[in-house]
Amino acid sequence: MREGRPLSFYVLAAVFALFVLFLYGPTLTIFVLSFQGPQGGLTFPMNGVSTFWFEKLWAGVGVVDIGAAFWRSLKLGLVVMVLTMAFSVMAGLAFRRRFPGQSALFYTAIASLIMPSIVVSLGIALEFRLLDEAIKSLGESWDIAWINDEFTTTMGLFRSGLGAHLTWTMPFGLLIMFAVFNRFDRRYEEAARDLGASSWQSFRHVVLPIIGASVVGVGLFGFTLSWDEIARSSQAIGEQNTLPLELQGLTTTVTTPEIYALGTVTTAVSLAVVLTALGLMALLRRRRTRHGTDAGKGLV
Repeated sequence: MREGRPLSFYVLAAVFALFVLFLYGPTLTIFVLSFQGPQGGLTFPMNGVSTFWFEKLWAGVGVVDIGAAFWRSLKLGLVVMVLTMAFSVMAGLAFRRRFPGQSALFYTAIASLIMPSIVVSLGIALEFRLLDEAIKSLGESWDIAWINDEFTTTMGLFRSGLGAHLTWTMPFGLLIMFAVFNRFDRRYEEAARDLGASSWQSFRHVVLPIIGASVVGVGLFGFTLSWDEIARSSQAIGEQNTLPLELQGLTTTVTTPEIYALGTVTTAVSLAVVLTALGLMALLRRRRTRHGTDAGKGLV
């Protein structure tokens, strides 16, 4: 006869259930309320069920162009994702060999994780303002017409904004790839070299398939961290706001479920990216197993 579970099991299960409710309850509430009817408000009980607020959202929220902000954030997130993956893999490969100043460079690269995000944003904004002043001074000194007549600022979505987001995503990517390469079995590469493979062929056909799932994970971090970033964007993004900044601004002016519809859309995009990444990781693992390289499974 099976013994009953101890009281501690039910206590811990209840605590965990409350934690999950606290973690996902607000998101679920916003999702439900975003489907209010045309006469619905910001609280329960719901007044009908419809997609009215989604339709109104894409028609425009006052002077805010939600569609444009959405595509700006999406494009920026994709660029950040690609750059984070590329730089993280290259840094992981570089750190496999010791070189002078390695430790100092490592701690410098991840230092932005412990810096307050708003301070990082202010610092980047200040750097670009100083650059603007230097360019304007140059234009005045050398009487360069296009600078004096047309130049405004070097800040922008894919300049200062991109840099601000990379200071947040890159450390995560670096830490992941350093951990992967620290446990990488070099015998796979040695075997490829013995068979006549070049350095690039060894990386392309041996290393990359083994670390592929981890690279996808780095890309997932890169996109999702960029997609919902506010603090580092607030001072360094330039004239065109990202979607999270527009959402933050709307919370003080929009008093209808339209704001919930926007929250549901942004959450759906994040969820779609996560599910896509998980699918790619599963596909890469299956492919690696099929090609007999499952010995590197523990690296992911």
